[in-house]
Amino acid sequence: MTRQNAEERPCIAAAIVVHEERVLMVRRRISEGQLSWQFPAGEAEPGETREEAAVRETHEETGLEVAAVRLLGERIHPKTGRLMSYTACEVTGGTAYVADTEELAELAWVALGEIPQYVPYGLYEPVQEYLDTALPHE
Repeated sequence: MTRQNAEERPCIAAAIVVHEERVLMVRRRISEGQLSWQFPAGEAEPGETREEAAVRETHEETGLEVAAVRLLGERIHPKTGRLMSYTACEVTGGTAYVADTEELAELAWVALGEIPQYVPYGLYEPVQEYLDTALPHE
C-alpha cells in the first residue's frame, strides 16, 4: 500500500498507557495478521486530533480515563499498511476492564521484560524508547 492510500483512510491512533510500572495492552477478538496483542487503538474521527482519538479509544475499549502526555511518533505500520500514531498517556481515573466486548477478548498490564511475549516482532522504536525510560528494568 502506498503512503497516499494509507493517508486516504483515517489514522489509527494508539495509546501507550503506563501505570504502576506496567503498560496497558489489549488482545483483539479478531487479530490483524500477526497482530493479536496491541495497545488500545482505533481510527481518528473527522476533526479529532490523534491525541484525542487515543484518549477516546482507550476509554471506549477499556473504560479507563486517560490524558494524552505527548505524541511519540507516526509511521505506516509494516504489517497493516495503515498510518499509525502513538501517544503516551497517563491514567487519570477508572479501572481498566474489557469495555468493548465486541472488539476485545482481554487486556493485560505488561511489565517491560514481558513485552516480547505479547509482541514478538518488536515495537516501533519511539514507543520502545519511551517504555525503556517510563518502565523499570527488571
